[in-house]
Amino acid sequence: MLDAFAKVVSQADARGEYLSASQLDALSAMVADGNKRMDTVNRITSNSSTIVANAARALFAEQPQLISPGGNAYTSRRMAACLRDMEIILRYVTYAMFAGDASVLDDRCLNGLRETYLALGTPGSSVATGVKKMKDAAIAIANDTNGITRGECGSLISELGSYFDKAAAAVG
Repeated sequence: MLDAFAKVVSQADARGEYLSASQLDALSAMVADGNKRMDTVNRITSNSSTIVANAARALFAEQPQLISPGGNAYTSRRMAACLRDMEIILRYVTYAMFAGDASVLDDRCLNGLRETYLALGTPGSSVATGVKKMKDAAIAIANDTNGITRGECGSLISELGSYFDKAAAAVG
């Protein structure tokens, strides 16, 4: 995994070029938003259990066949595996958010996940729905302005949403 800084330097080095003004400006903006980025990650991390539990509860209320006999989340073992997977996806979304780069999400979480779910007979569309429900909960928590660094956070919230969208598309 490369953070945003290492990635930009690595790409410029591979081309044998200096960093461009636009690259430096983008990195500078990332540093300026660093506290807001950390606040966002901290909020999600601090509320991860709630995010996962509420998303799962909403998913199972919407798709009760998943927890019915024969469903993919039927039995406590399968339910635990479902919650574990949701937690892992959420954790890697926070890593991507902190680094400002989705490569860790792709490389360590999403690559091969769809194939795994297909092999297990797990409906990818249900997993994608669960990820979207986590996205909604995480964004609501991240957008709460109580006790965090003030400032315009629209681009960070959009970035956060894009990581969840990437995860949902990868499994769905």
